[in-house]
Amino acid sequence: MKKLTILAIAFSPLIASAQDDLIRKIESNQSYTTTTLIKNGDKQKKEENKSKYKFNHLIDLERTMVKNQASSGTCWSYATNSFIESEMMRMGKEPIELAQIFSAHCVYMEKAENYVRMHGSVAWGDGGSCHDVINMYAKYGAMPQDVYTGLQYGTTKNKFAEMQAILKSMLDAVVSNPNGKLTPAWKKAYNDVLDSYLGEIPEKFKWDNKTYTPQSFAKTRVGIHPEDYVELTSVTNAPYYKKTMLMVPDNWSFDKVYNVQMDDLTDIIDNALNKGFTVSWATDVSEKYFSWKNGVAYVPEKDYDDMNDSDKKYMFDGPKYERIVTPEMRQLAFDNYETTDDHGMHIVGLASDQNGRKYYIVKNSWGDKNDYKGFIYVSKMYVRYKTTAILLHKNGIPNVLRSKMDLL
Repeated sequence: MKKLTILAIAFSPLIASAQDDLIRKIESNQSYTTTTLIKNGDKQKKEENKSKYKFNHLIDLERTMVKNQASSGTCWSYATNSFIESEMMRMGKEPIELAQIFSAHCVYMEKAENYVRMHGSVAWGDGGSCHDVINMYAKYGAMPQDVYTGLQYGTTKNKFAEMQAILKSMLDAVVSNPNGKLTPAWKKAYNDVLDSYLGEIPEKFKWDNKTYTPQSFAKTRVGIHPEDYVELTSVTNAPYYKKTMLMVPDNWSFDKVYNVQMDDLTDIIDNALNKGFTVSWATDVSEKYFSWKNGVAYVPEKDYDDMNDSDKKYMFDGPKYERIVTPEMRQLAFDNYETTDDHGMHIVGLASDQNGRKYYIVKNSWGDKNDYKGFIYVSKMYVRYKTTAILLHKNGIPNVLRSKMDLL
């Protein structure tokens, strides 16, 4: 096993985390602060001008604290486990931080099977989809974070690049089929690497003075029903209100989702929030008009390339007019790779700015080092334009749309 690990490193360059690349790409998306000289008697001091956005919270649903996925592409797991935590709170249960890397460990086992089955012709990496957490919950259960941290490799935060490089090398060696027929040994070797980095998944564990299996913990302490959760997208090239394949690389499990019209996406989110349901959200965050630092995302009237220097410099220093997004614009951006499946987050509320424009309050998993302590305000137009999928409890969907999808 040790020799196999050394060889895997030797013959494969370390995979840079896609998550790290994404954050580097957007870290310059921010408005520059200006300073004003403030006189106080004979003394002067410089004071930074703060954001000119003034947000009023209209709906603020219960959620657990902001987490940090660190150097790992596990946003989908952090977002959807956060969503499940809010579901527990909605149901009157004690909020428990769920083990995000338990879900990821289960996904990486299943994803390896598909990768080999498809002769390596599917995407590989840390990435996943919102439905992955629900699917793993249904099959494997759930665990508390303090029982399964996934940190067995000498760091206090996730850092997956070395692990993923080794796993990918192993799987590519299997797919090359050097023996002329696959052996049964590869699965054990692969899972041994996963266990070495993330920790073995216990069959039983003690928590709160009781003994559980992951399945019994999910059933008795978490208590959600996986069949109650629905995932939706919006494309113009498939029938509406029917299931279609979610055509993004991270849909390694080839799950189908319901296709709705573009405006339905925000109508559904609004209805859910008004009824007390939060939403797990998959989206593109690689645009210049998504600012993690300033905690704002919207769709400016002009394309970035058409802006002057002043427009670019102060893009996030206060409310701006937005472009009207059409279904055709949305589809074109998806088709030409402007919209990609970059990131997963958790929609937990609704706010308005000083001009009355509505924004969703979104909990991220990049820690709390932005202007809104880990949250971002995302305009409805941005959500219509850049959403790749949403996942929520079916009861959060308006009855008229549930009827169209035969979900009543």
